[in-house]
Amino acid sequence: YVCSTWGNNHFKTFDGDIYQFPGLCEYNFASDCRGSFKEFSIHVQRARNSDGHPHIQYILITVRDFTVYLKPKLAVVDGKIVKTPYYSSGLLIESSDIYTKVYAKLGMTVVWNQEDALMVELDNKFNNHTCGLCGDYNGVQIYNEFINGDKSYNSITYGNLQKVSKPNARCEDPDETQALPSCNEHREECEKLLTSSAFADCRLRLNLEMYIQACMQDKCACNGREDSFCLCSTISEYSRQCSHAGGRPGEWRTAQFC
Repeated sequence: YVCSTWGNNHFKTFDGDIYQFPGLCEYNFASDCRGSFKEFSIHVQRARNSDGHPHIQYILITVRDFTVYLKPKLAVVDGKIVKTPYYSSGLLIESSDIYTKVYAKLGMTVVWNQEDALMVELDNKFNNHTCGLCGDYNGVQIYNEFINGDKSYNSITYGNLQKVSKPNARCEDPDETQALPSCNEHREECEKLLTSSAFADCRLRLNLEMYIQACMQDKCACNGREDSFCLCSTISEYSRQCSHAGGRPGEWRTAQFC
């Protein structure tokens, strides 16, 4: 029931597909798409920081009649800056130095680390009713997201379809013909990190291979630079997802690593 995005443009849909999409426009991350009245929608926009790494610039959440705009250290509800914890008819916003969390009574939890990682959990009453970068939540991987009838999309075509059209927005669609390079190196290093004793309680809870692949892609994208973002973002996501699935990751960070 969890969809997330993190690090070097990785996305994991509600149905468990993991893909990469490097767009820097505003996108529909996950919305209720049943009819004319949407119970909720979540939009997200990324930007690149000074060292070229993507981070989430803002998140725009609508829940029935409320509009919540989140930036790091800032929460705005219906146009007014609010102090957290903020509570109003079925909506709770909490924030700490590390996370901003939004809980909506209709069955939605949004958790953002105020940097690169966003996680959304939805009640299963929304099964088969969502659209956006998180997919349709129908329990079947790939179908309807990346294969639709006899058409098949790559992840960049799929991501571009989720763009929110804003009349004066300036942002380029990533080129759909430039599929992201696949990566076959660094398996040993990534496997070693993700199967360390700190993650012993996580092995049976998550699909390890998906995170190994994401870690390999990150290492390839960093072209040998010893850059903590390349390794730490996917390891952090693995740790968060493990906790979320009821696991107890051990202390994996050290003074020298992440």
